[in-house]
Amino acid sequence: MNEALPDVPEVRVVGLPQLTSGFDLVERLDLPMHLKVHGPLEPLGGEQLAQLSERINLKGRGGAGFPFHKKLRSVAETAIKRGVRPVVVVNGSEDEPACRKDTVLINRAPHLILDGALLCAEAMGARTLVIGVTRESTQRSMEAALAERGLSNGRRSALRARVQRNPVRMVTGAAASLIRSIDGGPALPPGRKVSASRSGVGGAPTLLSNAETFAQLAIAARIGPERYGNTGLYDEPGTVMLTVSGAVARPMVIEVPTGVPLRYVLQLAGAPPVPQGVLTGGYHGKWIDAATVGEAIVSRNSLQQVGGSLGAGAILPIGQDTCPLGESLRVAQWLAEESAGQCGPCYLGLPAAARGLEDILNGGGPAALEAVKQVARNVKRRGACSHPDGSAMFLESTLKAFTDDLAAHVLGNGCGRRVEGVLPLFEGGRAPTGVPGGGEENGPSRQKIYVDWTLCRGHGLCADILPEVFQLGADGFPTIAQAEVPRFAEAKAVRAVRRCPALALRIEEEARGQAAPSSRTNLPVLSPGRGRRALGR
Repeated sequence: MNEALPDVPEVRVVGLPQLTSGFDLVERLDLPMHLKVHGPLEPLGGEQLAQLSERINLKGRGGAGFPFHKKLRSVAETAIKRGVRPVVVVNGSEDEPACRKDTVLINRAPHLILDGALLCAEAMGARTLVIGVTRESTQRSMEAALAERGLSNGRRSALRARVQRNPVRMVTGAAASLIRSIDGGPALPPGRKVSASRSGVGGAPTLLSNAETFAQLAIAARIGPERYGNTGLYDEPGTVMLTVSGAVARPMVIEVPTGVPLRYVLQLAGAPPVPQGVLTGGYHGKWIDAATVGEAIVSRNSLQQVGGSLGAGAILPIGQDTCPLGESLRVAQWLAEESAGQCGPCYLGLPAAARGLEDILNGGGPAALEAVKQVARNVKRRGACSHPDGSAMFLESTLKAFTDDLAAHVLGNGCGRRVEGVLPLFEGGRAPTGVPGGGEENGPSRQKIYVDWTLCRGHGLCADILPEVFQLGADGFPTIAQAEVPRFAEAKAVRAVRRCPALALRIEEEARGQAAPSSRTNLPVLSPGRGRRALGR
């Protein structure tokens, strides 16, 4: 089983280093060493920074990939219009078990990140700089870097700078969560989506991006757009920081120019010569299959074209000797555990998706597969943050990338391979606890639920209670007349039947492999011993 990655794994570079310059000399570049390696940095005006960012096509390196020059201009324009000073926030909250690139930069090159952040703060007249972190090592390194520059959070400081430490949680890294914590609240999404560029920390327009983005800006400001463009692809110049783990001999963080073949990166880390699949972008990313790996190059556009994602810069191959659905189940369970518990699509949908995937592995058949697909569709674009969307994308990609294995589990007796646990999780790779499922709630479906169209009036309550089975059409009525009920959703099916205002639902159940007599009432037919437990839920 794969152990959790250390905060600072092995660091490698392909070609000439930019972000990792000086890493071969010292473990951490303090301010004097930073200046020796990179040299001084001249200030730039706000429009100069925006033009520089646009010329090098700098996009956020935290996952979303939003153009940085648009953020800069939006924050500056809003600040001028409202007559307030903006705030600059560095997001160093890298809380995926498979991501370490920003953590490496903060631990080993903190002043490069501060260079980019301070450039923006000075150009826009910001008087507040906050660096969000979640690890003790990154907190220590960044606090030391601020002290080396003589920066503090004192009231008389020209620029008030501090480190905001938050818990290690997947949702902590969301921009809205970080802003909320800086304002004194919990590090959780606030439930409303407001652009930080318009209203961020303290209601002020806020320039927020991740650590690597600010470091890339600092490199480009020093060497200029022409020299910066000499590295990598024409339309995506520069380098990319990647975290490579999974089924590899040497987990590492690696700086590579865009345009490098993905197979070469995998080879450097000691991945299998022919991986079964590669998860790109992290646990909110997408799988690409073995046939596609040879076509992919390291760039945002290339990975998108082959069905992958650059995302948070995590690359995770798996070998031929492990069950890809089982590996994905461990991640799906962890994603469910990481829910903030604030909105139904995430709090209820993600555990349901994990249970559904587990149901497939335990012989749930086509009903389990359809249930998983239904849940994934239902959680998208309905959450308070991007966590349910990213988790659904991961789940849908899993079902799409491993069709042969999926068929073996859905239609046969499984793929016959073990789950090696090669995808890293926290706590030594241990699968999370607390996700409902397992035992009696898994296995083949035993129930069918039916819609009586002569009674149905389109109230839609069935889709709210049992989204694993029902989805409403454009006319507001269920899109199916009958469906198998996954084992884990049997109790919910009972509730749907009993709460239907029009009494238009009924359940028929097979017991011990034999079909029970057909019932035409709206009362559920339950196997002995299960009725009291199911109805009591």
